[in-house]
Amino acid sequence: MSRYLSIALVALLVSTEWTEEQRITVNVDLVNIYFTVCNKKGRPIVNLGRDNFSVLEDGKPQSVTNFSRETDVPLTLAVLVDTSGSVRHKLPLERDAITDFLNTTLRPGLDRATILTFDSDVQLRQDYTDDAALLATAVRGIRAGGGTRLYDALRFVVDSLNSHDDRKVLIVVTDGDDKSSRHSPTEVIELAQRNNVAIYAISVNGLDDRPNGSDASDHILETIALETGGLGLFPTKLKKLTADFDRINNELHSRYTLAYRSTNPNRDGTFRRVEIISKNNQHAVHSRSGYYAPQSITNVISTRSSP
Repeated sequence: MSRYLSIALVALLVSTEWTEEQRITVNVDLVNIYFTVCNKKGRPIVNLGRDNFSVLEDGKPQSVTNFSRETDVPLTLAVLVDTSGSVRHKLPLERDAITDFLNTTLRPGLDRATILTFDSDVQLRQDYTDDAALLATAVRGIRAGGGTRLYDALRFVVDSLNSHDDRKVLIVVTDGDDKSSRHSPTEVIELAQRNNVAIYAISVNGLDDRPNGSDASDHILETIALETGGLGLFPTKLKKLTADFDRINNELHSRYTLAYRSTNPNRDGTFRRVEIISKNNQHAVHSRSGYYAPQSITNVISTRSSP
C-alpha cells in the first residue's frame, strides 16, 4: 500500500514541477510595459484603448496581447532624498513638498512607501509602510550630512526594489552632484531596466542660483529618468516643486500596461529597445526605453565560462 502511495506521490511531484516550469516559460516570454500618455500640457490621458497604440521592438512591429489601464495595482514607492552639504538650505522646502505628496499619493491598504536619505552613505529613515503619519515623521527628521554618492545610492535602492512584485517607482530629490560614486549612471539605468523600476528625478538646482556644473548634472538626471520610464523635473521655485510632485502623483494613478510576445525568439540576454507609439501625434508616451531579453541556460554557462 505504501509503495503505491509513494509512486503516486512521485508522479504528483513530477506533474507539479512540469506545470510550474511551463507556467514560468510562458511568463518569461511575455514582455510587460507600464506607460503613461500625456497631452501637450503634460496632463495624463486616461480614456485610451489598445487600438490607439502600436508597438515596435528594435524597429519591428509587435502584436499586443494584453492591454489595460492600471487603476488599482499596488504601488511600491521609494523616496530617496539628497542630504549632502550642497542642498542643506533647500531641505525645509523639500520636506514639506514630500510630505504633502505622500499624503496625496498613498492609498492605505494598497500602496507602500519607504524613506531613504543619502550623502556619502545610504540611510533608511522609514521602512515600507502605508502609514502616511509614520512617513511624515521620518521626512521631518531629515537633516543635512556630508558628501554625495548619488549613483551608488540609486543603484542600491534599485537593487533592493527587485524583491518586490508590485509597480516599482523610485523618486530621487537631489542636485545631481556626484564626484565619488563607484557606479555610473549607465549602471543605474541598466539595473533599473532589468528590475523594471521607473525613476523620477527632481532636481533642486533651479530653486536658487544654479551651481557650476548643474546643467550637466541635470542632463544626467533626465537621461536616467527617461530611459527607465520616469520623468526628469526641474522646478525653479517652491510652487513649481509642489506642482512637479502633483504631476508625479497624477502619472502614477494614470498608467496603462500592455504586453506582447516578442517576435525575436533568441534568448541571448541582449537589450531590446521598445517604442510605444500613439496614433495621435498630440500625445506623448512615457515608458522605459526597453528591456533585457532572458538568457538561455546555455548562454549563461557560456558567458560564465568565457575568460
